[in-house]
Amino acid sequence: MPENSTLNSFASDNVTCACPEVMDAVLEANNGIATSYGDDKYTDQLKQQLSEVFETEVSVFPVVSGTAANALALSALTPSYGKIFCHEMSHINTDECAAPEFFTGGAKLIPIPTNTGKIDADSLTSVIRGRGNVHAAQPATVSITQSSETGTLYQLDEIAAISEVASQHGLHVHMDGARFSNAVVSLGASPAEITWKSGIEVLSFGGTKNGCLAAEAVIFFKPELANAFPYLHKRSGQLLSKMRFVSAQLQAFVSNDVWLRNARHANQLAARLSQGLAGFPDIELAYPTESNEIFVKFPRPLIEFLTIDGFTINEEELDGTAPPRFVTAWNTEAKDVDTLLRTIERYYQ
Repeated sequence: MPENSTLNSFASDNVTCACPEVMDAVLEANNGIATSYGDDKYTDQLKQQLSEVFETEVSVFPVVSGTAANALALSALTPSYGKIFCHEMSHINTDECAAPEFFTGGAKLIPIPTNTGKIDADSLTSVIRGRGNVHAAQPATVSITQSSETGTLYQLDEIAAISEVASQHGLHVHMDGARFSNAVVSLGASPAEITWKSGIEVLSFGGTKNGCLAAEAVIFFKPELANAFPYLHKRSGQLLSKMRFVSAQLQAFVSNDVWLRNARHANQLAARLSQGLAGFPDIELAYPTESNEIFVKFPRPLIEFLTIDGFTINEEELDGTAPPRFVTAWNTEAKDVDTLLRTIERYYQ
């Protein structure tokens, strides 16, 4: 099968191309010269735009990958002797090759198991210990993922409850927003309500999975937390000399609600696919479909049937802690969903 076959388009939202608005912005930014290392008009304008999006003045640092965004954000919040509390399925725990530990200088991840893909205030409270004990890593940060690694969403009251526990214990609060756009449109709440108004201090703002070429940003809602970040940004190799090309992507992404339109489309197609899958015998949705990821429990013969037919079925998703998934994206088409569902129909005939 060719690499761009629609049959493989559900493997991940990482396999998609960049959306036209983003590509046009990159081409426009390619005209003439611009000041280097983020002192360009694109990066300045991006900071202004994101301050408007989040209804407060923010500090913004563009980077080129979600791993860099998460690891650098956590390094700004967590000392080398600190603990980072996260869900056991979180990307920082399962998919980032110990980057958070490396960039923090050795901080310890404390994974919290639950059946939903989300931590909650009670589960967080139960693992916070060791404060003041010189023999123990010190509680420092809690990191949540929105939307979560199972495609579920943290509701506003859940975020607020986690943030309240964090505040009581002197913890910083970070949000991995690789699919933040999908969460915003599903929750029907403002970006501000989902983040700083609910206690989030730093956000890894994702663009790559939702139409950007290679563009993410670390966003600080408390500017004082970003005082040393320029040095971390540079030391990590993420302070690009031609930062305008990353900033221009994110500018186009948040302009004219492109990011929300793209996410809304992906979520709608996920709902269509989820509904269709739920109608087949022997297929069980592992989690509610609340964003653009669908996790499905398949009978073994059906997995083999789909694989032979050209579909990519990743059975090692989330480090083996979750069933296979399908992911819809900003450019998934209804016909792609229907093709997959018709293929499954043939299996049951």
